[in-house]
Amino acid sequence: MRIVIIGGVAGGMSAATRLRRLNENAEIIVLEKGPYVSFANCGLPYYVAGEIEERSDLLVQTPDSLQTRFELDVRPNSEATAINAVQKEVTVRTAEKEYTLAYDKLILSPGAKPFVPPTKGLEEAENIFTLRSVPDVDAISAFIEKEQPKKAVVIGAGFIGLEMAESLVHRGLEVTIIEKAPHVLPPLDEEMAAYVTKELTANGVKLYTGLAAESFEEKGKVVVLENGERLESDITLMSVGVKPETSLAQTASIKTGIRSGILVNEQYETSQKDIYAVGDAIVVKQQINGEDTMIALASPANRQGRQVADVISGIDRKNKGSIGTAIVRVFNLAAASTGLSERQLQQANETYESIHIQGKSHAGYYPDAKTIVLKLLFHPTTGKIYGAQAVGEDGVDKRIDILATAIKAGMTVEDLPELEFTYAPPFGSAKDPVNMAGYAALNIIEGISETVQWYELEDKQAAGHQLLDIRNATELETNGRLKGAVNIPLDNLRDRMEELPKDQPLIVSCHSGLRSYIAERILKQSGYQVKNLDGAFALYSTVKPEKVEK
Repeated sequence: MRIVIIGGVAGGMSAATRLRRLNENAEIIVLEKGPYVSFANCGLPYYVAGEIEERSDLLVQTPDSLQTRFELDVRPNSEATAINAVQKEVTVRTAEKEYTLAYDKLILSPGAKPFVPPTKGLEEAENIFTLRSVPDVDAISAFIEKEQPKKAVVIGAGFIGLEMAESLVHRGLEVTIIEKAPHVLPPLDEEMAAYVTKELTANGVKLYTGLAAESFEEKGKVVVLENGERLESDITLMSVGVKPETSLAQTASIKTGIRSGILVNEQYETSQKDIYAVGDAIVVKQQINGEDTMIALASPANRQGRQVADVISGIDRKNKGSIGTAIVRVFNLAAASTGLSERQLQQANETYESIHIQGKSHAGYYPDAKTIVLKLLFHPTTGKIYGAQAVGEDGVDKRIDILATAIKAGMTVEDLPELEFTYAPPFGSAKDPVNMAGYAALNIIEGISETVQWYELEDKQAAGHQLLDIRNATELETNGRLKGAVNIPLDNLRDRMEELPKDQPLIVSCHSGLRSYIAERILKQSGYQVKNLDGAFALYSTVKPEKVEK
């Protein structure tokens, strides 16, 4: 049996090596249009920054090493230009010739390519790059070494855009980011992305959000924004997203779905017999709600490559879908998410609740404990976990990985307090932030606590709700106060609660939400109408710093 795989890297090479482990006698041919069939594309920004010093470290395997160990026929610089699904043939073009290649089974792993919107002046520009492959990073590195740029513009504030912004700052460049969405890192919700904005600003990165680049002038040296503002740029990186590379699949009349992604069934079969597809180019099910989506991440692609090899080898495997778990480092901060965001839940008209808690990366009394801000989204009656987001300097990956596992396992928020983690002061807390998020969510579900979200506060105040700040005087003086708040420190609340009106709804706030929850319970049991400002002063002042009175 001859199995032809179009595209290497994550999905294609995982399929090829798994196929060999299961089928010693099969003929396995891998076609890769570029020069490198197996490379660490997620490591490319860190090579630009100099954190990965050796270019060779980016090359995971070579055609020779794959031939020696796995007896794979790997053909770099070989572009598949057409598929004849009836004759079961692929047309292949190299620098020297064009030929046809017959197959018994065909796996498509073409990946995705950078989306570059048509922009006036783009073709004339000489300093604009994208980053998706080793040749891309070679071109960027060569340009920086030769031209010694001083000012950089990064268009797009997604994962790659932010990683490249950091990398260019480390190279000594003055960096400006342009993002069409209302905030950086669009996969995160606005208030969580606000922490990333704060970190970028603290490291000298200039931000423009809610704007796009309208045109390029002077061979790319000037970037003109929609509002007419002109930015100087010695080097510009386009990172506005990716789109599936499905032009080849369309030559075989393979059916496509959203964003022209390849449609596959649970066994990765396309609409054409004996043709399969995996990786960034396929439409997958969002495992949480069953909706079609596209998730361009390395981990799902690797899993899919292994699973399609199993299917072809006669092992029953099903693509259960993905939930989109991702993380990015932005200078000293990590930001991660899994599952659905609040924005996605709103767009889908889902019923949900959200809570924000602050925890520590390890025991607070042990040196160097870092704050983690964790957001949990869940159904208000069933406790189904829809998604989670977290930001912090340390321990973010651990908590989001745990919650991603909980979602995949079908756990509810009721299960989160029951999870048991290793604990010693240097590693964690006796009450882990994930446990605490579960407790906070259960309080909502069981009616013990009610919350007001950060974006609801102003409307609530305008409707007559009184904001009560129960922080102490030193905190108010040091950090500022929220407009319209009255102050009674928590430790004085029982003695002074008669100062508060029982006929007026109260919203109580502290620094993080824990003390204000205690105040909520005290006041409710004394007959007051009260809700807790979720995330409290720390969250609200980060997303709306202009509302803080010093």
